[in-house]
Amino acid sequence: MFISEYVAGMDWQQITALGIVAVTAGFFLRSKLRRRKFSFEHDTHCGCSSPAQSGSKSSIVFKARKGQRPEIVVKMK
Repeated sequence: MFISEYVAGMDWQQITALGIVAVTAGFFLRSKLRRRKFSFEHDTHCGCSSPAQSGSKSSIVFKARKGQRPEIVVKMK
């Protein structure tokens, strides 16, 4: 078998280094394939907290129409 011949010609330091590389590659592959929980802060690159996490539910509405004055409405619920 080719793999056993390859490993037989290696000393313990090379086997250890190859094992560390294999374990690291496994961790990277696992993290790439694993599903993450949705995080509003990380997934939208916004420093705001999600509405479910905040105690007071508020919203900001921006209104702008051609020929009219822009309007910003802040709703506190």
